[in-house]
Amino acid sequence: MTRIQTQALAAATAARAASRTLAHTSTADKNAALRGIAAALAHSAIAARAALLKANRADLRRAQKLLAQKTLTSATLARLHITDAKLDAMAAGVLQVAALPDPSGQVTLESELDDGLTLRRVTCPFGVVAAIIEARPDAVVQLAALMIKSGNALILKAGAEARDSTRALVALLRGTLLASGLPEDAIVAVEGRQAAQALLALDDQIALVVPRGGNKLVQYVQSHTNIPVLGHADGVCHVYVDAAADPEQALAIVLDSKTQAPATCNACETVLVHRQIAPGFLPLLMDRLLSAGVTLHGCAATQALAAGRPVAPVEAWHTEYGDLAVALRVVDDLDAAIDHIHRHGSSHTDAIVTRDAAAAQRFLNEVDSAGVYLNASTRFSDGYRYGFGAEVGISTNKLHARGPVGLESLVTYKYQLTGHGHLVGDYASGRRHFRHEGGIAQDVKRSSDEPENR
Repeated sequence: MTRIQTQALAAATAARAASRTLAHTSTADKNAALRGIAAALAHSAIAARAALLKANRADLRRAQKLLAQKTLTSATLARLHITDAKLDAMAAGVLQVAALPDPSGQVTLESELDDGLTLRRVTCPFGVVAAIIEARPDAVVQLAALMIKSGNALILKAGAEARDSTRALVALLRGTLLASGLPEDAIVAVEGRQAAQALLALDDQIALVVPRGGNKLVQYVQSHTNIPVLGHADGVCHVYVDAAADPEQALAIVLDSKTQAPATCNACETVLVHRQIAPGFLPLLMDRLLSAGVTLHGCAATQALAAGRPVAPVEAWHTEYGDLAVALRVVDDLDAAIDHIHRHGSSHTDAIVTRDAAAAQRFLNEVDSAGVYLNASTRFSDGYRYGFGAEVGISTNKLHARGPVGLESLVTYKYQLTGHGHLVGDYASGRRHFRHEGGIAQDVKRSSDEPENR
């Protein structure tokens, strides 16, 4: 075993031991730790905030050099930058997680199989979750808050671009856990590409891997581990502007979906426009997008309507630009729009803009994506905006979790059966008979062996 593999195994072993303690920590104690983290990030924590910003400036200096060498994108640089406003948002997100119900220890099924033979299904944490993230310092705090509240330990491997920022954040998190009486190894970090590879081999220690980054990262993780992976391969999101759309509303929604944060996975990458309104609407949209600095790519019909505006041909409709660039396509009708989304989308988030109730309902029912919106920006696809406090990531999977993954998706469950000397042979022989009374819990409740103030 190499030195890196030994270090990764040591980190996973420490996290697993911490997870067993955290799994039985009361809700009150977990919330106290979260409030401590929020306080350490808050504007009033001058020394802690100064240390974080100093560490981030070191990362930014290195990143600026990489940007000049064209080995790092402007979108990555934007995600890397920590500001006072971002720290305030991090603190607010942690407090929102603290205010949410504890997902662990919930009884979701209770059934009397027979007299004195009771079956319960109770939620419980996974154990250890490994997160491999790119230059996203804010994701460190989001992930930590969600794991602490759900009772899971977290192993972090962040991109080299965010090295100093991640070290400072992890030190803050571990210090706060220790001060709160919780195991500091509930948050551990490893560094380097080889460490990430070593983590992906620890399927006996790690229950779930969460890649937070671009398409290449997610695909690499999915192809190099036997551990279940939660994530989306890419974010090719669409806005379909229907014939019955309010033009000004459609313009505003497309602009917000594309330009509010173009580097995010929920930014719009393709705009589909109904052929009936394309001659009047598309030139207006092109002008708005060009004024916002967006590079345009378009189909032949779009280029024909461009009237001298710069519109490059589309090389591939399944493209996640991740920047101020967008593809425009004229479609014949709603059916053509839905077909395009299913052929070229990524099942992430897709929106329709229309005043036609029938068209809206068809789109909502028939588009097979994790998020399907009516008259709203695709940028709403986010755990914080959904009220989840934060998110582990956005999943386009259909099993276990889909869409923004919050607390309720970070627990599994166990079946607890309580009897009084019951034997299967008695039922096989007919001496006893099952009653099967009860079932899915109507009001989710705490497990009776857990304190009510968890």
